[in-house]
Formats: sequence, structure tokens, C-alpha cells
Amino acid sequence: MNKAIIGKKLGMSQVFTEDGTVIPVTVIQAGPCHVVQVKNQEKDGYSAVQLGYDVIPERLSNKPNIGHCKKGGLKLPVRKLQEFKLIDAGSYETGNKINCDIFTEGDIVDITGISKGHGFSGAIKRWNQHRLKESHGTGPNVRTAGSMGSTSTPARVLPGKKLPGHYGDKKTTVLNLKVVKVDAGKNVLLVKGAVPGAKGSIVSVISAVKVKN
Repeated sequence: MNKAIIGKKLGMSQVFTEDGTVIPVTVIQAGPCHVVQVKNQEKDGYSAVQLGYDVIPERLSNKPNIGHCKKGGLKLPVRKLQEFKLIDAGSYETGNKINCDIFTEGDIVDITGISKGHGFSGAIKRWNQHRLKESHGTGPNVRTAGSMGSTSTPARVLPGKKLPGHYGDKKTTVLNLKVVKVDAGKNVLLVKGAVPGAKGSIVSVISAVKVKN
């Protein structure tokens, strides 16, 4: 990757093109981000840039985070720290400021966030399975998982079977989304399509790794 930034999902909207086509977009408050640390091959064993996003008061942070941010040239700590293995990591310096204008209209990006949590969910909601027949003989509950295996051999539930459980609330990446508009004045990116996470959740935007031809 050669470009990356951290932002906050604000919600969804729509954009009209000149010919009247409606494009659904996700509004992302991208940056400003600060370069807190630059890692190199000689000292750390790999090259990366550590970005900090969303400055917060010291009372909302802990001492290790406060000390680390002050060492990186920030007066106050940040809410989110994340490393990115950028191609030109050596060209960054501690204290640099990164805004959303590093992206331009038409760029293809990958966006990573924490998906919405749905708690403990059944197999129908979690895995889109079919319900049982609502005719005679299926019992009072038609939304159970149904048969689990094949009679007495192997007489157990095989690993990997899709069952009820914790649904959502995990790291998710959506690939190859198009940047529709960049508002440098407000540090806002409009990205075509849906982005994982709830409103107000933190997401990371990087240049696409698997670009479609």
C-alpha cells in the first residue's frame, strides 16, 4: 500500500451525477492524522508508519499512551493508534500531519472496521439458513438448527458446522471501493457503497491491495 489514513464513519448519503444517476455513498471523516512513530528496518526489523487519530484529553487516556504521544510530538494523546506498512515509509517524519487530500476522486480503496454486533443469534439470522417446515410433525419450533449429522457415524457434530453463536462485532474489510468525492476543507471522503461498522465507529482507509482490472 502507498496511502493510508484513519477516520470515523459518519453515515450514508447519496450523490447525483450529471446524467442523474444516484450513487449511494458512505461519509467518512478522514483525518487529520499525526505521524506518531516511524519504524525502520535497522531498528525495528520492518518499515512502517504509526498514525494517531482523534486527539483526546489526558484524563481519558493512560500514562503509557500519553508518554508515547508526547514523544511523537503531540501535546495531547490520541484515541486510536495504528501502524501501516507503506511503501515509502522512510519519507515520513514524526510530527507530520496527514489529511484526506492524499486521496483523489476515482481512487480505489480498502476500508477496515469493526462490524455491528448482533449478540447471540440463531442459525437463520447468522448464516441465512432455511427454517423447518411449518406443517405437521416438525414440533413447536421451526427456527431450530435441525439435523446435526449422519445417524451413528460419526455420531458427533463435525467441526466447522454453522450453528447459533456470537454474530458480528469483528474486524471486517471491504475491498475495492471507489472514492466519489474528496472535501479537503472538511476532511471528508465520500466512498461508493457500504462500510463496516456503526455510525461514529473508527475505520481505516488504505489504497486497494487487490485492484480489479
